[in-house]
Formats: sequence, structure tokens, C-alpha cells
Amino acid sequence: MDPVKILIYIFSATTALSMVRVVLGPTVADRMVGLTVVASQVLGLLVLIAVDRKLTFYLDVALVYDIFGFIGILAITRYVGNREAHL
Repeated sequence: MDPVKILIYIFSATTALSMVRVVLGPTVADRMVGLTVVASQVLGLLVLIAVDRKLTFYLDVALVYDIFGFIGILAITRYVGNREAHL
């Protein structure tokens, strides 16, 4: 089997395991870390799929996904930080 396909399967499995941390995380910090890990793994998956299929379109999607993921994490962090400051 192709090593890239094996990596795609491994990344998919670890992404599913990381989603457990996002859903079941006992604290907001655990969920934030899990969400960051999932976003990084999906980015890696997109790059691996681009390499496997030899399509640069997936690299463009990965770049946009990374930008939106970063902005989303900043927004969530700001919201949680402001909410905890007012308590």
C-alpha cells in the first residue's frame, strides 16, 4: 500500500480521536486545545490528499482553511477571555 494512503488513514483516525477531546473535554481549555489539534490534522489531511491525487486545488483549500481556522481560534479565545473577565 502507498505510504501516503497509510498516512491519510492514520490522520483520519487521530482526528476522530481528537474530536472526542473536543466533545468530552472537561474544561474550555481542553476543548480549545482539541479544536486546534483537529484543525491542524485536517490541514495535514488536505495536504496529504493533494499529494496523493496530484491536485494543487487541495493546497489552495488547505491555505484558506488554515487562515479561517486561525481567525476562528482567535475569536473563540477572545470570547472566552472576555466572558471569564466579567465573572
